[in-house]
Amino acid sequence: MSNIITKPTRPLTLPAKEAAAKSTIKSSHKRAAVALFSFAALGALLTLTPFYLMLALSLKTASEIAASPWAWPHSPQWINYVKTWTIEGTGVTFSLFFKNTLTIAVLSTVGTVLSSSLVAYGFARLRFPGRDRLFMLLLATMMLPGIVTMLPSYVGFSYLHWIDTLKPLIIPAFFGAAFNVFLLRQFFMTLPRELDEAARLDGASYFQIYWKILMPLCRPALVTVGLFSFIGAWKDLMGPLIYLNSTENQTLELGLRTFQTIHGTDWNLLMAGSVIVLIPLLVLFFFGQRYFIQGIVMSGLKD
Repeated sequence: MSNIITKPTRPLTLPAKEAAAKSTIKSSHKRAAVALFSFAALGALLTLTPFYLMLALSLKTASEIAASPWAWPHSPQWINYVKTWTIEGTGVTFSLFFKNTLTIAVLSTVGTVLSSSLVAYGFARLRFPGRDRLFMLLLATMMLPGIVTMLPSYVGFSYLHWIDTLKPLIIPAFFGAAFNVFLLRQFFMTLPRELDEAARLDGASYFQIYWKILMPLCRPALVTVGLFSFIGAWKDLMGPLIYLNSTENQTLELGLRTFQTIHGTDWNLLMAGSVIVLIPLLVLFFFGQRYFIQGIVMSGLKD
């Protein structure tokens, strides 16, 4: 029997080692990408499930909801949205709640953007004694729970005879908010001070620098603050619940309670109303998301 002679295995050359390493890294990146995509898809599915259920229930009859709440309706009942908008048998319409909510949200947004940007401009661009300490004191107010100031605010507004009016939900927005001031201050600080100096040499006042030069450059941050303010005012329940009593002053969040009675809940009409409430926020965020993301990113570039 002849001896079998085997040839020794050649060690991998340097190019072969690099190719093997690149192949390993590429496959690991591919597995990581697949895992990340799967995780994102699962998160999106979990997030969209309540919206699907809300839309499906809004297009069903009461009997279909009782029989199969998760199934998509065979014959969508678009009439539910008409019934929701008119609120049959109550003497009021959903449009009244919509108008009140829109009034509060728009005026609150305008007040928040103007007041917060003006205060942020002072903290970011002006030098005065105690500026940093005042700013830290302002940030400290963010640590106070809203429930702490709820009773004093109610007593103050009651003394002014503002209860059952829209004023308690609008006027405070014209006095700035700590988080919005912080966000805008950070954005103002990313802008070069040479702009201020050049404008001062041309004879511009501090307000002209703020209004005509810096404000147009801060559009992403302003849109971000505006979105925060509008969404917060639009979906606010606690404020209207405390200050508004009469039906003609109620907002959408309170108006949704119309479909909940002692005899039960009209889930199809309640979900239709929820869809109506949600649509403006989706449209607003869709058109403002580019500025929203840019404002959040740019506001954190400088301490």
